[in-house]
Amino acid sequence: MDECNTCLLIMGCPEVPVQMSVVLYLSNKLNKSGRDVTVAGTDAALKLLKVADIEGHYVEKTMDVDQCIADIVEKKINFDCCFAFMHSDAGLTYAATMSAISSAKLYAVIFGKNAESLSDSVDFPAEKIVAKAVHNPVPLKSKIDRVIA
Repeated sequence: MDECNTCLLIMGCPEVPVQMSVVLYLSNKLNKSGRDVTVAGTDAALKLLKVADIEGHYVEKTMDVDQCIADIVEKKINFDCCFAFMHSDAGLTYAATMSAISSAKLYAVIFGKNAESLSDSVDFPAEKIVAKAVHNPVPLKSKIDRVIA
């Protein structure tokens, strides 16, 4: 993680409860360690995030995930590392896209009821962080802590 000064956190569908708390947690940890953090997500995910962190204590910069991808492709922005949160094929697609368009170190944060089988579908270079977490964020948080330590 030492080489990661600019970090992107990508949220897909906010259906699984642990995603929001872990994104807020990770953003806070990365910000406090002096990293520049941007959280990109779907419209629904960003609305949940903004309600949860109304004053921007944990997340300072957000953007629409599709605009983020377009800006990376057009070389308007770039990141050193990317945490792609996924609990479904849609999240897997965002991570695969990031792998194809960016040189950022990719962390595939895989969670939910089908975390193990989804993890088996990751066929692109990424460090996998996998926990069968749906409602309890602690198993996923613990694994993330080991990576960012």
